[in-house]
Amino acid sequence: MQARITLITLGVDDLPRALAFYRDGLGFASEGIVGTQFEHGAVAFFDLQPGLKLALWPRASIAHDTGVPLHPRSPTEITIGHNVASKDEVDAVMARAVQAGATPVKPARTAFWGGYAGYFQDPDGHLWEVAWNPQFEGLA
Repeated sequence: MQARITLITLGVDDLPRALAFYRDGLGFASEGIVGTQFEHGAVAFFDLQPGLKLALWPRASIAHDTGVPLHPRSPTEITIGHNVASKDEVDAVMARAVQAGATPVKPARTAFWGGYAGYFQDPDGHLWEVAWNPQFEGLA
């Protein structure tokens, strides 16, 4: 199987709050909440890079769609890595996220693997790692 991941969906508890964090706080472009005419259809989409979108969808809607009951959130289930081009950019992204309402989890610092990284949690508890990886030069 060839991986063709085109959408990452994060379950959120408060869709307008999550939209504001990602659009207004982090500056991710979005047309806002769409699909409100459908029960369990309200969602917000963001273009992350060519071929990859981020969706914010209420956790209750995900539970309804999948048939999997709602469970307490666990931030350690998944992390999203945001690789940037420099250590200074790591610091700038971390500061912007905190200013937008993120909770700093691990301040940016030199990592054991030779890069520079830190973690924050969005308002729904999702963990984001902001990293500069010298092995990814030219990819960020």
